[in-house]
Amino acid sequence: MQDQRESGRQQVFEAIRNANQIARIDIAKATSISPATVTAITSELLSAGLITELHSDPVPGVAKRGRPRVALSVRGDAFLIAGMKIADRHASVVLLDFVGETIGEYSQPIPNGQMGADEFATVIHDVLHAACNECGRRLEDVTGLGLGMAGLIDAARNFVYWSPSLKARNVEFGEALSNVLPMPVFLDNDANLVAKAEQHFGEGQGETDFIVITIEQGVGMGIVIGNEIYRGERGCGAELGHTKVQLEGAMCRCGQRGCLEAYVGDYALLREASVHGQGIPHDSVAALYAHAKAGDATALSIFERAGRMLGMGLVNVINIFDPKLVILSGEQASLDFFDGDRLLEWVKSSVVQVDAPLPEIRVHRWGDLMWAKGAAAYAIEAVTRQKIKGLSRDAA
Repeated sequence: MQDQRESGRQQVFEAIRNANQIARIDIAKATSISPATVTAITSELLSAGLITELHSDPVPGVAKRGRPRVALSVRGDAFLIAGMKIADRHASVVLLDFVGETIGEYSQPIPNGQMGADEFATVIHDVLHAACNECGRRLEDVTGLGLGMAGLIDAARNFVYWSPSLKARNVEFGEALSNVLPMPVFLDNDANLVAKAEQHFGEGQGETDFIVITIEQGVGMGIVIGNEIYRGERGCGAELGHTKVQLEGAMCRCGQRGCLEAYVGDYALLREASVHGQGIPHDSVAALYAHAKAGDATALSIFERAGRMLGMGLVNVINIFDPKLVILSGEQASLDFFDGDRLLEWVKSSVVQVDAPLPEIRVHRWGDLMWAKGAAAYAIEAVTRQKIKGLSRDAA
């Protein structure tokens, strides 16, 4: 019975959030929960400060019969939520209110690309503290932090099996974060949080099922099925970047050989450029790409091979999942090899051939702050569940 009451509260709250503004009778229709139960639940949510009533303004000179229509909406100032994206040597933060409106944005370099857990947790604390100061808020004002980082992560436990940001494997990173931060932290693989950002703010709005593939320093994938992120049994599902494309192939950051990202990720392109030498830049992908655009044959060959490898990964994803929509995202989305006609034609010719249209493939270019916004959206969902669970305990 307790689970039913909690589920009912969650359904009512999500109906209010999804509609922005909605009357009680319309909540009952949307959720198939009885009007009397909706009234009881909304009374609890109002008392807890999670939602607010919006009374319609009367029209001057027009008399109305009966009670005025009252709409409900999520209370934006109920909680301050933070989202943070950790890149190779950079951190980006966004602060949102409980509705999801942006309060402030902040970014800064971080000192090292790889650290011990305690040192890394302290860096995250300092970055968030600086972000709050920048936006005129206190660290203690933040109710929850969503944190996205690359690697193999069990989001349910805030446990990191492996991440290029951490020196050690199998890290209880949630514990290290709780030692330095006053709010709960909700950790997840950064590609999952890009999928969350697309779901709430980007190309995935209105879509119940889609796949996001990210290409930056590494290669990631987020899968949304039935409006939910699919993570797998151990939290390590959707690791497209670590699928194998060549036996005994190039060394990957994860310590294995032949992974897709060892041919497509930023570090892989620059590593290949450094091997060739001959004046080819290998300190930034942008500089390497400029050489390719200028017609340098070696630089062109590096990107062409990466494009073929990316196409192979994309074909495998389509053949396995047969998705309706695939969204390509990440810093390399600005490069022609990423969404060029040749890549898409190769994909079309290589997928399983049936008499039906291919999945739609969209390219969405956005920066780290939007990844951080996805992390914040994830934290909003987690804080909502915690607060509603708290109502269930209070009612027990």
